[in-house]
Amino acid sequence: MFEILTVCTGNICRSPLAEHLLRAQLAPYSPVIASAGTRGLASAPMTDEAVQLAVDLGVPAEVAATHRSRFLLDAMLAQPDLILTMTRDHRREVAELAPARLRSTFTIREFARIASTMSDDELRAAAGEGGTDAAARVRAMGLGVAARRGLAMPPASPDEDDVIDPYRRSWQTYQLSASQLAPAIDQVVRAVALAATTSA
Repeated sequence: MFEILTVCTGNICRSPLAEHLLRAQLAPYSPVIASAGTRGLASAPMTDEAVQLAVDLGVPAEVAATHRSRFLLDAMLAQPDLILTMTRDHRREVAELAPARLRSTFTIREFARIASTMSDDELRAAAGEGGTDAAARVRAMGLGVAARRGLAMPPASPDEDDVIDPYRRSWQTYQLSASQLAPAIDQVVRAVALAATTSA
């Protein structure tokens, strides 16, 4: 069993959407997927717009409705094998709370950008450094992606590694946020599935 944590600001829009999508798409591997926010209300539900996006992307409405926000605490950062933030600011806040986890922490679009430059065989080889345990393999795969940070082509603009915050903004902004998040989720699922599968 492996663990993934997604992080945004209030834990009511982007990170819970990512959590639900990852849990659904990685369900065959029985992962532990959670989310948290760096600030905002405690125990708040997802916004109505975020729930609608989740439903539009295949998450049952009753599942999305169960979410309640929580604050990010340093104790939450010790266990996850992969930590995916929505922006560079969130990544920095994770690094401040748990400096030792920096190499396992990415903005979700940064992870997707780098992982997309790696072949399936390269991702499997990186995961192989973790042996046969799924959690160790996912963590090793993440370290392999981190090792490419200085080699992959940087984005045209640093903002391209962030997922825009739609909170209290228009439905069009929510849709833009989802359009940035969904392709990144696909790359995370690809990489994690390759890592969690011990046979080629």
